[in-house]
Amino acid sequence: MKVGEVMDEIKMRVSGVEKSFPGVKALSGIDFAVRKGTVHALCGENGAGKSTLMKIIMGLYQADKGQIFLDEKPVEVKNPIQARELGISMIAQELNYVPELSVEENLFLGRLPISRFGKVDWKKVRSDAKKFLEEEHLPYSPEQKLKTLTVSDIQMLEIIKAITNNAQVIIMDEPTSSITQKEVEQLFEKIGQLKAQGVSIIYISHKMEEVFRIADDITVLRDGAVVSTDRAEDLDLDTVIARMVGRKLDNVYPKEEVSIGEKALEVEHFTQKDIFEDISFYVRKGEIVGFAGLVGAGRTETMRSVFGLDPHDSGNVRIDGKEVKIKSPSDSISHKLVMLSESRRDDGIVPVRSVAENASLASLKKFIYSGYTHRSKERDEVKKSFAKMNVKTPSLDTAISALSGGNQQKVLLSRWMLCDPDVMILDEPTRGIDVGAKFEIYKLITDIVKDNRAVVMVSSELPELIGMCDRIYIMCQGRISGCISRDAFTQETIMKHAAGLVNEESQGGAKNEV
Repeated sequence: MKVGEVMDEIKMRVSGVEKSFPGVKALSGIDFAVRKGTVHALCGENGAGKSTLMKIIMGLYQADKGQIFLDEKPVEVKNPIQARELGISMIAQELNYVPELSVEENLFLGRLPISRFGKVDWKKVRSDAKKFLEEEHLPYSPEQKLKTLTVSDIQMLEIIKAITNNAQVIIMDEPTSSITQKEVEQLFEKIGQLKAQGVSIIYISHKMEEVFRIADDITVLRDGAVVSTDRAEDLDLDTVIARMVGRKLDNVYPKEEVSIGEKALEVEHFTQKDIFEDISFYVRKGEIVGFAGLVGAGRTETMRSVFGLDPHDSGNVRIDGKEVKIKSPSDSISHKLVMLSESRRDDGIVPVRSVAENASLASLKKFIYSGYTHRSKERDEVKKSFAKMNVKTPSLDTAISALSGGNQQKVLLSRWMLCDPDVMILDEPTRGIDVGAKFEIYKLITDIVKDNRAVVMVSSELPELIGMCDRIYIMCQGRISGCISRDAFTQETIMKHAAGLVNEESQGGAKNEV
């Protein structure tokens, strides 16, 4: 068979797929086909139906109507085990792993090889795990527990788990959200190898530059329906974004000039042994200050310690010019300093609780008096906050786990705004969120600083830091390696500081806090 014929051969197809949840029609008449040996990008805002469609393909959900075909033969996928047997694997956006198990146990979780004596063949598990790790140039021991690895390391192991399952269709949902640029390049190289072997990739990402770099075909979903499917070479970025959000976004970063006031937060000589050292920075009222750096630079660890989530060994914090002692998040909240954490799942949402309960969680004291929780006042305040944040939810009683990632993030922003903060630390505020929801969150951040508040924004996405910030601090190996003012922002300069390629003698104005 010729290459061109292989490229036009349909490997997997869904036809007329529909799915409803209480109060929500998630998918409506979805027709979607993936060609053999291609990367098919699936684009759409959070809540467009991408994850629901993938969960149906994996057997996590059952469709109300419609059919799945593999090699043009109808199949029933009732659960993920059956999907795996049919040659379908998925790398989920929310990492699924067992921290207390070893690397080798996680790699073979659910598919441990059995010897002829009916026992787990641990010798094969060890040798295969070692081989997979060596092939991908990953420096871990098969016996090492996952809890000792970084999020980036675990993401790479999840990718290995999927591609070593002899899958013919691999779903990759935001696979690069937590890995370094070097690892992104390794992943793209692996995707190229898989394509050459005839494997089909369904690729979901909100990083549009990635989509246009590796996709052969692009399907756009909006409001649970297919808007279009085209060859990637026939599309451009503006067209895809317009189809995703149903409107044209003229200015992706709605930065406004805001009057800058006095220093709201000052951190001096903050140190946590072996994690970060001698960190000093400040942010003023009306100012958005960014923190850039490579994975492992210590940005998140610093912010967690400033907020009181983790301890620190030495250093001072001043809020509105007064030194404060912060030993826990409750201390920070009492001083009107709040933090949106990096991981919605681990440190943010309470998935089994309603959106209203998640929003009011940090400000319950406002609604408790005379020994009672005044629910009507609580719900009224939450409703007003949701209106400001443009949270889309069927009701206040809907479980937060049923909302899209973007709406979950806006619920968490509502939680902190109900605390009436003066300083907000936002750690990766747009991770895993589509361009439309990102735009809304950028507007919310702008409104926050216009209200004479201060924002510290940690992000791995340089374009959003450059687009939104007044100053950017860069961290490298646990230390601040530079601070750049808005008129000197360039990706090249920031990356040089992040990689430790700028020494103090050559930094000049980039080191000065302006």
